[in-house]
Amino acid sequence: MALALAETGQRVEILSADSRQVYRGMDVGTAKPTAAEQRGVAHHLLDLVDPDAAFSVAEFVRAAEPVLKDLAARQAGALIVGGTGLWLRAVATGLDVDASPADPGLRARLEAELTNDGLAAMAARLATRAPIRAARTDLRNPRRVVRALEIATLRGDGPPARPLGYGGRVLRLNLTLDPALNHAWIERRAMGQLDGGLPEEAALLRARYGPNLRSFSAIGYHEALDLLDGRLDRAGFLAVNVARNVAFARRQRTWFRADAFGDLQLDLDAAGDPLEAALDAARRFLAGEPVS
Repeated sequence: MALALAETGQRVEILSADSRQVYRGMDVGTAKPTAAEQRGVAHHLLDLVDPDAAFSVAEFVRAAEPVLKDLAARQAGALIVGGTGLWLRAVATGLDVDASPADPGLRARLEAELTNDGLAAMAARLATRAPIRAARTDLRNPRRVVRALEIATLRGDGPPARPLGYGGRVLRLNLTLDPALNHAWIERRAMGQLDGGLPEEAALLRARYGPNLRSFSAIGYHEALDLLDGRLDRAGFLAVNVARNVAFARRQRTWFRADAFGDLQLDLDAAGDPLEAALDAARRFLAGEPVS
């Protein structure tokens, strides 16, 4: 849909909001746009880090900001595309980076103190050390109190940091699909990954970075390694891959329903061309007209 929209002559470029497409070398398993697709339409926020690096939503928004500013300066639009709902929300509505600092050792000590001293004492300590942060914290929630103390120790007290995010006008298009048809598409994708070189890609990544890559949590890589090592056969790879993706798609549907994401719902099962509906919505949006 994004490629089709971009190829209609609109002045738009695509930003990937997929939390695994930021990793270099993870192309087949993440369904990264092909080289030909990227030549046809400018893509951004792909291949940002090596697959052994941590990459947070805050880092994603920081990477997106200069791209969005450049597009605005060139009077071009941005199509932000992906299945990572938090990343989409963070760019569209902003993200409080004040929640970003972390120190696992400090948190462990604070959790031990919570056990010894109790919640009331920890909440009182937070109120004394960081009254502004305490006022924004649910002091009945032990986890939130510990987290607030961790942040206060690392960053101090003060007003929330400026939210990162686009902060401009945003049109949200939410594609809906019948679960049974979605299942068939997932089966087709799993077969395409298997025949398109996912086992070989996983083998190269394991040889370079070892078997415990954080980014191997992307669906398909552990199954590909199990296939290579004989723990799964071809049918087993497909069964596990499909089952994990079906469960993931179900969680995505739940997320987007709860997030009320989508100014326009585009039903891919309905009669008519969803591309035309999306184009009409884009024209109305750009003209400042209501979108329904």
